Amino acid sequence: SLALGATSSIASIVPDINETVSLGITTKRFANVYSNLFIGTATQAQYADLAEKYIADGYYEPGIVVMFGGPAEVTLADNETSKVAGVISTAPAYLMNSELHDTNVAIVALQGRVPCFVKGPVKKGDMLVSAGDGYAKSAGDNPKIGTVIGKSLADFDGSQGVIEVVVGRL
Repeated sequence: SLALGATSSIASIVPDINETVSLGITTKRFANVYSNLFIGTATQAQYADLAEKYIADGYYEPGIVVMFGGPAEVTLADNETSKVAGVISTAPAYLMNSELHDTNVAIVALQGRVPCFVKGPVKKGDMLVSAGDGYAKSAGDNPKIGTVIGKSLADFDGSQGVIEVVVGRL
């Protein structure tokens, strides 16, 4: 059924007065909305990062650190590389270049909060750089420009593991 104050035709649902008709309510939401174009104001996102699709030279699981290079656009990051691209995202809040299709496509978090593989001791707030083999590590006091992945959101005292990091933060 239509909301009060709305009319319908085959092509559209139109409110009688601007900004007076809602689709759903806070306790009864639509499952999915499919559209070609959304024009409006988004006020929140369920997930925590901004990501972009890149062609990769293989499959990389979420949390892996990648860099620009290799036979495709991105590849597994070398130790302390200044070519760092970011961390493979788990579920981005916003995905750019969404229509990119290829054999291997990596969804790389560019800004925001994501899980990341780390090596060695890391303290909350440490700047992180690539440790090679898809891992990040604490950058120490003076990381070189272009090498920083982001900042740690947690302490880590093991040899290898996964912590949350904020990518794109210096």
